[in-house]
Formats: sequence, structure tokens, C-alpha cells
Amino acid sequence: MLFDEIVYGPIHSRRLGISLGMNLMPTTEKRCTFDCVYCECGFNQPAVHPALPSRAEVSQALDAKLQNQHLDVITFSGNGEPTLHPEFEGIIADTCALRDRFCPEAKVSVLSNSTQLGRPDVVRALKMCDNRILKLDSAIDETMRLIDRPVNHDLSVATIKQWIAQFDGDFILQTCFLRGDVPAYSTPTSNTAAPKVHIDNTTPAELAAWYQAVDELHPAEIMIYVIDRATPVQTLSKISREEMETIASPLRNKGYKVIVCA
Repeated sequence: MLFDEIVYGPIHSRRLGISLGMNLMPTTEKRCTFDCVYCECGFNQPAVHPALPSRAEVSQALDAKLQNQHLDVITFSGNGEPTLHPEFEGIIADTCALRDRFCPEAKVSVLSNSTQLGRPDVVRALKMCDNRILKLDSAIDETMRLIDRPVNHDLSVATIKQWIAQFDGDFILQTCFLRGDVPAYSTPTSNTAAPKVHIDNTTPAELAAWYQAVDELHPAEIMIYVIDRATPVQTLSKISREEMETIASPLRNKGYKVIVCA
């Protein structure tokens, strides 16, 4: 599923409420630094990439859409990683100004896979937002690479945690829990004969590492969720709400705010 507009919705988000979506990537293909096995936009395509919308085009589209809207949130997500846009910092500044003008009660949120947090301009932009929703699907390198399939094969959980730590806990941690058989990380996703590897980020070892990461980063809020739409890898299993509540329980006992979307 690809979003065919710069600004889309409003839609009802199971995590955020009434949300106006922002897509800074092309409307015809996914562009991302991850290639997650559960992404509703499918896998990255090795195509000739169309141009991204300009800062002016994004501002004009949002200006036209915001009038007479009653929103909980303006959410940057769309067809890939929004922080990849070279004008991301300026776009966020424009969005905050338009929000203040038309819809001051709405929050500005960014769903990010955390891979661009080594860029100072991205960090500055995210600090302008109300909600920085940052992904960490596993605290174990091998599992993170099997689930998220980073384009940068050298990316590690340690690096992601180091980057997220820049926000001193002022962020929302998001994690998708799932299990199933997925293509080996080193094999191109287009190869239907690829060997399969079993993943499960709900095992005791996975949860122990993830709980430790949570305590190290101490997020203001935690969102844990399950697959909810069609996925490019069709052998994934949805985790039950009961199991998700069990995962959340130790963190709630420590005083963390945990939202379960299942």
C-alpha cells in the first residue's frame, strides 16, 4: 500500500487518534533506509527514483488541507523514512507554523526508524516536534537485521541506542512484535528461492535485551504493536493481545507508560 498524496487523510490511527498524514517520499514507490519484513508499503524497489516533493510543495499541500480540520495529530510517515528528505528541518519548521495558525491543538509527530539520527539537522528538526516516535524492533543485532533489513549492513543496535540517547528520554519508543519465517538478510528480497530464517522477538532472550534497552534509554512513553495489514513477507504471525499485555506488564510495574496496539 502506497500513499498517493503528500498530505493524506485524516485517518484514525490506532496509536495517535485523528491523524493527518504527511508523506515526504515519492507517491509511486517506497524509499527507506530499512526494508522491514512487515512494512505495509512493501519492499524497496531498485528503480530510477522520482523526485521528492519540494519544501514549498509540502507547505502548500498542508496549508490547503489544514483549513477547517479538527485533528489530534499531524503525522510524518508515508512511503518510507521521512527524515531522509534533504529539507526535513525546514519542512518541520513550516509544519509547526501552519499547525499553530490553523490547528494549534494538534501535535506534530514523526514516525522514524532512527537511522538518520546521526545528522544534526534531523535531530534539531525532531526536537521541534511534539512526538518523536523512534523505532527499536529488537535489541539484538541479528534479529534487528532480519526484521528491519537495514540498507546499511553495518548498522548496529548499539549505534541506534547511542543516537536515540541524544533525546534524554524525551521520545516515544515504538516496537513491533512478531514471529515467522523471513528471507535471510544477505539475500535479495526479490529472490523467491531465498533461504528462510525463523524470527521471534518475543523470546525470553529477546525480551531481556529489549527491557534492558528500555531501561538504558528510559523513554517517556512506549508503543508496542502487532502487524495489522498485509505484509510483504506472508509467513508472519500476529501476536495476541494477551501476550502483548504480558510483555507490557513488567514495564508498567516499573512506572513506564506503555500503549499496546493489538
